[in-house]
Amino acid sequence: MERMRESKGGERYNHGTTDPMNCPECGGVSVVEDTTRGEQVCGGCGLVLSDHRIDTGAEWRAFSSEESDSRSRVGAPLRLSVHDKGLSTVIDWRDQDISGRRLSPTRRSEIYRLRKWQIRSRVHSSMDRNLAQAMSELERLASQLGIPRPIRELAALLYRKSLLYKLVRGRSIEALVAATLYAACRIRLKPRALDEVADASRVSKKKLGQCYRLLLRTLNVKVPLSNPVDYVGRFASELDLSSRVQLRTIELLHRSRDFGLTIGRDPLGLAAAAIYVASIMLDERRTQRAIAQVARVTEVTVRNRYKELVLKLGITTAPGGSSLSGSN
Repeated sequence: MERMRESKGGERYNHGTTDPMNCPECGGVSVVEDTTRGEQVCGGCGLVLSDHRIDTGAEWRAFSSEESDSRSRVGAPLRLSVHDKGLSTVIDWRDQDISGRRLSPTRRSEIYRLRKWQIRSRVHSSMDRNLAQAMSELERLASQLGIPRPIRELAALLYRKSLLYKLVRGRSIEALVAATLYAACRIRLKPRALDEVADASRVSKKKLGQCYRLLLRTLNVKVPLSNPVDYVGRFASELDLSSRVQLRTIELLHRSRDFGLTIGRDPLGLAAAAIYVASIMLDERRTQRAIAQVARVTEVTVRNRYKELVLKLGITTAPGGSSLSGSN
């Protein structure tokens, strides 16, 4: 029968088997962890398999987020969207101590010198100055477009890689930041239109496209193909459409993909046309102009894609028996 042996360092190991979770007495594989005692016990015979479990969590308990924040003794997590990743200190500009009392003249002069050198140490190199300006532009652009935090962190990571590859040299920081944010949105399957990012970033669409293609070539970033389904949720939310319309739109897009209608078509126009058809079918009509403005395409594009969907998918009637052909 196999027995637990002890090594010279005092650690237990299972002699004669390669599976450390097998019980040496009964051969069972059911292991129960006792977090209170820090032990691993066999669920079959009750043999203690390990008694050196270390709890790496906090030693205090909290029942609300405010209580957890007040008892925590660690700082904020590292953030790539901050140029120094949040590791540096900040000296307040107010000449007051922690109690709110004003500092003495001698102490104020010392704090002034400390504050000056602290600012210099944060942005002492050209790369730090570039990152400080780029991350500030990234926060402004992401806030204006309503980009969530995980996508901002990915965009900051792509910009830091482009800075290491010296892609910023000879190019504007605003254009490269906009390109990294556009790429991050597409990677996370939350794409934004190129025109939308270009308008918010104050750079031309042509320059933004050039920086985006440069990122793909240099950083070897794998960006998935644009899918019309990824735009449905945002467009429907801006048009104040119900979830039924969104589900019907996604169903129409899946059927159109089976018929090959997505090949060579702009995903924005196809998503807009599918929303238009679904809104008519479920009696939540929106005009072609309103849908085109939200999708940033022309009304002609919506009309042409709409006619293709109705013809290929065989959709003929809306609720109440009204015809879809020629609807507007």
